[in-house]
Amino acid sequence: MWLGKFLVGAALSMAGPALAQSPAMPAGASVSAGTAETGPAWATAKRLRRGVNIIGYDPLWRDPAKARFQPRHFRIIREGGFDFVRVVLQSFAHMDARNRLDPQWLKTLDGVVKGATDAGLGVILDEHDFNLCSEAPDACEPKLIAFWEQIGARYRGAPDTVLFELLNEPHAPLDGPRWNAMLARLIPVVRATNPERTLVIGPTRWNNLEELPGLNLPKADRNILVTFHSYEPFRFTHQGAPWAEDMKGLKNVPFTAADEARIRADYDKVAAWSKANDRPVLMGEFGAYEKSGTPVAARARYTATVRREAEAHGFPWAYWQFDSDFILYDIDRDRWVEPIRQALIPPAQRPTGQ
Repeated sequence: MWLGKFLVGAALSMAGPALAQSPAMPAGASVSAGTAETGPAWATAKRLRRGVNIIGYDPLWRDPAKARFQPRHFRIIREGGFDFVRVVLQSFAHMDARNRLDPQWLKTLDGVVKGATDAGLGVILDEHDFNLCSEAPDACEPKLIAFWEQIGARYRGAPDTVLFELLNEPHAPLDGPRWNAMLARLIPVVRATNPERTLVIGPTRWNNLEELPGLNLPKADRNILVTFHSYEPFRFTHQGAPWAEDMKGLKNVPFTAADEARIRADYDKVAAWSKANDRPVLMGEFGAYEKSGTPVAARARYTATVRREAEAHGFPWAYWQFDSDFILYDIDRDRWVEPIRQALIPPAQRPTGQ
């Protein structure tokens, strides 16, 4: 077993050229209808279903003794009706001058992967240094290659429930052509150690669905799950967010029927691209900022709409995020943010007793 190589304390370390786009499908149509659905990535997509982003901003990465997220939270997530976690990794800060990853950081990551796997959850390892990579692609590329060389070697024996997401949300100056060129180097690096691992890859402009036709993937590699992120209407989901200059002063922006229609139409576009290219799609992030004063009922309505439309179109999804902001679980009070949880996992669809 691949887990046998881990130290006994690992699990406890947390605690102590462009593609043409087809015409849009009818509203509500399933991506699976009429699609070849060939290759292992389709099986992966059907298995994933419902997920949540975790621990990108948790103190555990620098000091496991100060971790907010604890090993028991994996069980809580699984019993809450979720199938996988997307582990947000900001690894560059944990590399030395030779781009070697810190052994303690790797030990913590081992514990995360083992804890999630033991709880029955799939795992997406998401390299999340997207701003650093996008601002300076030439400086980023060797670091990103070094990261996937090390992670690929370390997890080459991991079960197929562990996926590798090569980079979150590339954006200009890491534009489409530069990202495609980087992928042409990155994918072979990973395939050298993990020829059968499902990879997660998204387009540029922050994984914008409109950029899917420009994503250039190797046609012979059918074990790639394509991802996009969904935060529209942005004025609603990010109102009051202090990191978004145009949004931080906004408040009282409603979520409307027109917004619902736009989400449906956007997902029709994604489903049409998926069908035309026989590539399964993951919606890797969505959510609404909770510290803006936006009523939770409005945020729950948005969340339920996105979840419902994603599922109707055949996309597995991952909510942003478990803790920190856009929260799903209140770690301080040790309880779900129930309106958001119900929007994601309706009571009738939960495991018995949950």
